[in-house]
Amino acid sequence: MVARSGDHPLLSPSIQTRSIPRRRWRIAFLLGLGVLVNYFDRVNLSVSQTALFATFGISSVTFGYLSSAYNLTYAACQLPIGVILDKFGVRLVGRISTFLWSIASFGAAISPSVGGLFAARFLLGVGEAPTFPANAKAIGRWFPSRERSFSTAIFDAAAKFASAVGVPLIGLLLLRIGWRWSFAATGLVSFLYFVLFSRVYRDPQDDTKLTDAERDYIEQTDTSVAAEVTRADGPPVSLWALLKQRKVIAMVLGFGSYNYVFYLLLTWLPGYLAIQLHMDLMHSFLYTGFPWLVATIADLVIGGWLADFLIQHGWNASRVRRTILIVGTACGLGILGAANPHNSLSALLWISLSIGGLSAASPVGWSVPSLIAPRSSVGSVGGIMNFSNQLSGIAAPILTGYIVQSLHSFAWAFGVSAIYLVIGVSAYIFLLGRIEPMFPERA
Repeated sequence: MVARSGDHPLLSPSIQTRSIPRRRWRIAFLLGLGVLVNYFDRVNLSVSQTALFATFGISSVTFGYLSSAYNLTYAACQLPIGVILDKFGVRLVGRISTFLWSIASFGAAISPSVGGLFAARFLLGVGEAPTFPANAKAIGRWFPSRERSFSTAIFDAAAKFASAVGVPLIGLLLLRIGWRWSFAATGLVSFLYFVLFSRVYRDPQDDTKLTDAERDYIEQTDTSVAAEVTRADGPPVSLWALLKQRKVIAMVLGFGSYNYVFYLLLTWLPGYLAIQLHMDLMHSFLYTGFPWLVATIADLVIGGWLADFLIQHGWNASRVRRTILIVGTACGLGILGAANPHNSLSALLWISLSIGGLSAASPVGWSVPSLIAPRSSVGSVGGIMNFSNQLSGIAAPILTGYIVQSLHSFAWAFGVSAIYLVIGVSAYIFLLGRIEPMFPERA
C-alpha cells in the first residue's frame, strides 16, 4: 500500500518515521503538561484533608462530599461539552477552560468557609470538564492511529505523575506555608499554563509551521486512518444514536470502573495510609507517591509504548488494545489485597498493582473514541465516556467517606470498587468487540 501520488511510500514504520518531522509531539507534550497542572489542582484537596479538618471542623463524610463537589459539575458538563467541542474546536474551548480552572484555585485559597470551598470546587469542575475529551479529540487530529496509544499515554500518565510528585510537593508546601498558599500556588501555575496553551495550540490545518510531509503522514499512514479521513465530513452523530452503540456502552462501564478506583485512591490514599496504617502526615505524603509513580510508568510503557510497538510491528491492532484493556482492568482487583494488609509494604504493593494495571489500560481507553467514532463525533464519544467517569468520581469519595466513618476501615470501600471492576472487565469482554469504526457506512 502506498500513499497518494507524490506522498511518502509506506514502507516500514522505522524507515518512514525517521524522515518525517515531529512537530506533532510538541502538541502531545503540551496536552500532557496541561493534565499535570490540572491534577495538581485536584490533589491539593486530598493533601489538605487534615488541615481542613482543623480549620473548619469537618467530618470524613463532609470531606467525601467536598472531594466529590468537583466531579458534580465536571460530570454535568460532559455530555454538552462533547457537542461544544465538536462545534467550536479544541483551541477556543481549551483557552476558556484553562482560564476558569486557574480562577477556581485562587478562589479556594481565599475561601472563608466550607461553602466557599464547595463553590471553588464546583467552578474547578466546570473549568476542567473539557480536558480529557478535548485531548482525545486533539490526539485524533494530530496523530495517526498507530501512534495514538503513546501520544495519549503522555497526557494520561501526567494524571498519575501529578499525584506521584504533587502529593509530596504540595504536602511539603502545606506544612511550611499553610493550605491556603498551596492552593494559591497551584492557581498561579494554572494561569501560566493558560498563557502557554493560548500561544501554542493550533489544529493541524491552522498550523503554518506543519510541513506537508508531516501532514500527509498524519492523515495517510494506513487504511484505517484513510478511512477515518473520509469519515471526517458529514454531520455529527446524535448523542442518542451513540448511546445505543454496544462499543460505547462497553467503554462507559469499563472506564467507569477504572475511574472509581482512580478517584478512591486520588482522594483517600493519604487518609488510608494515616487511618488504616497509622502513618504520620509526612510519611503518608511521601508513601502516597510510590503507587502513582508505578502508575505513571505502566501508563507510558505498557498502555503507550508497548501498544504502539506491537501494532507497528504487525500485531492485530484491535486485539492488542482489547487485551491491554481487559488485563489491565483485571489487575485493578489487586486493591482487595490492601483491604486488610499485614504491613505498609504489602499494602503499597497491592495498591501499586491495582493502579498500575488500571493505568496501563487508561491510554488505550482514551484512544478508543478517535478509533470508533466519526471524526465529527469524537468529542461527543469522549464526553459520554467521561460523564460515566465522573459519576464514578462523584460516588467513590462519598461512599468511601460513609464506609470509613461507620466501620473505621477501608476493607468494604475496596470491596465495592472490586465489584465494579468485575462489571467493567465483563463489559470489555462481552460488549466491546473489535475496536473499529461503529459506522463504516459513512466511509
